[in-house]
Amino acid sequence: MTIDFLFIWIAFKELLKAAPLTLILTFIPIIFGFLIGVSVAMIRAYNLKLLSPIANAYVSFFRGTPAIMHIMLIYFGIPLLLDILIKYLHLPIQSNSIPIVLFVITALSLTAGSYLSEIIRSGISSVSQGQIEAAYAIGMNTFQVLERIILPQALAQSIPNFTNLIIGFLHTTSIAFLVSQKEITGAANIIASKNLKFLEAFIAAGFLYWIITAIIEWVSYAVEKKAKSYTNSAI
Repeated sequence: MTIDFLFIWIAFKELLKAAPLTLILTFIPIIFGFLIGVSVAMIRAYNLKLLSPIANAYVSFFRGTPAIMHIMLIYFGIPLLLDILIKYLHLPIQSNSIPIVLFVITALSLTAGSYLSEIIRSGISSVSQGQIEAAYAIGMNTFQVLERIILPQALAQSIPNFTNLIIGFLHTTSIAFLVSQKEITGAANIIASKNLKFLEAFIAAGFLYWIITAIIEWVSYAVEKKAKSYTNSAI
């Protein structure tokens, strides 16, 4: 058996067409997950009576079960619920008209939110109590303390963990192929099946994932360096 190096390059160029969808499935859930994560982290950090049990159950469930299960539950479950609602309200729409990618993004956003909430919560706990007390002593309210003291430092401390999560989600997008989304791994599988050159196709996919990961790490390093210099000067 010999490796067709020319086909690796051909496959790599074809896989570049699938890269935009992969990046969408990586970063959009991270963005929505960040908003969810901040909200859940605040609820849990301040132990809000009515919301804390719900937040704890959400984090426990989504961190305790695999992302592929979240996609399958939402992919099969949400259309079923929508069909019932549409029939009950006599709406002129159908659940099968909703793009599948929206279900995948929803599932991954909820998954990301659970992990990000823990990352942010650990960042919040790293902020010294002395700084918080000093902020209250000079007349800041709770919102100002969060905005100016707690969150900037918490987020700066959490950048390495954010980076790990983003890279993890980049690789997790490969399971979207199970619901017919042609991201990088799915495209590699299609190319390999058509040409019967599985090794070459997945070598090309591996190189593309590696390149994207390296770019994410480089950007993360630059952001972390900037954030730390800012927080150090502020302190």
